Amino acid sequence: MTQLARHPDPWPSVDDPAGLLNAIADWLGGYGNRSTRRTYAEGLGLPTSRADLQDWLDIRDENWRAAAARYAATLQPGPAKQGPPPAPRGRFRQLHWFRWCATHGTDPRAATSAHVKTWLQHLDQAGAAVATRDRMLATVKALYSHLADTGLTAGNPAALNRRRLGLARPTGNTSSTIVLTRAQVRALHAAAARPRRGAGPTDTARATAVVALFTLGLRVSELCDLDRADLHVTRGRRALRVAGKGGKTRVVYLHAAAERALAGYLTEPTTLPARRGARGTSTPLLVTRTGNRLTRQSVWQLLRRLARATGDPDLADTLHPHALRHFYVTTAVEAGAQLVHVQADVGHTSVDTTEQVYNSAARDPARSAVDLVGKAISEELSDEISEEIS
Repeated sequence: MTQLARHPDPWPSVDDPAGLLNAIADWLGGYGNRSTRRTYAEGLGLPTSRADLQDWLDIRDENWRAAAARYAATLQPGPAKQGPPPAPRGRFRQLHWFRWCATHGTDPRAATSAHVKTWLQHLDQAGAAVATRDRMLATVKALYSHLADTGLTAGNPAALNRRRLGLARPTGNTSSTIVLTRAQVRALHAAAARPRRGAGPTDTARATAVVALFTLGLRVSELCDLDRADLHVTRGRRALRVAGKGGKTRVVYLHAAAERALAGYLTEPTTLPARRGARGTSTPLLVTRTGNRLTRQSVWQLLRRLARATGDPDLADTLHPHALRHFYVTTAVEAGAQLVHVQADVGHTSVDTTEQVYNSAARDPARSAVDLVGKAISEELSDEISEEIS
């Protein structure tokens, strides 16, 4: 929000800020995954760092401070981390829903669909992509669904027709998301396992483990939240206990390459954390050089370095962590796996989501008739050239 700690009111334009914050804490508390809670809070424009939360806790209003303490406990912020500075603020930060409402003097509890549509127009004018606006609207909609159920708002102003707003792709459209080839993924593995300047054996083992674990269909937040206790043996196979969206836990089996990579990393002498993890006695499975739990930013930076190291300009320009998750889905389905099994592997709520991911990806070139047409054209051109020569 807009410098709330320096404002005489904890939350400008809100009549009962403590009541609203308590309701938000209730809503966020319904998500079992800490990263999910923080992602939703950030997406709405709420503070998530220890420094920003402390500003809220320093406001001299008993009801507000109690609500702020409850909200902070829901987020469970980890200890201050050493290492590189945090990623820069997003360029749409001031257009996150609660910040936008504060700027326009709107009490979020009294917001209407007209307010939401105006907010989306401002995001569009600021250059926010369709996917960004759709994601931000989905977060606001989820919040208001809870507020409406608890009677804090009269309805859900964000329950809008996404297609009419131009936020929904027509059924059957292929997304612009890249689909990695097996050769590209093998190149990433090779780049990770190859010693790099300034990187020690532990750095190489960590990079190899990260790439291998991503080929299990994990989300980046799931990979960062893994603890050593999550690695276990079940039904005679090494597996991970993965905390997914909505607090749902699933078992993810390791393929041989992932098991070798993870074993190689865990045998390195400097892979123990410098301190206990953010969840009490938990010990992170993967840690940075300084012994802290991996973050989304550090994982993303690692993948970009590895993509550049492959020498493939297409991969270096377009790779992102979710591309490896899409690779898992498309590769599994094309290899003959049943959709329901792939759904369980990647933690989709519905098999329809798994099917949509597969159908929205570009088809395997081997399933296209383009080469047959190209071959026919080439043969005809070759015949014409032969006739001219003769």
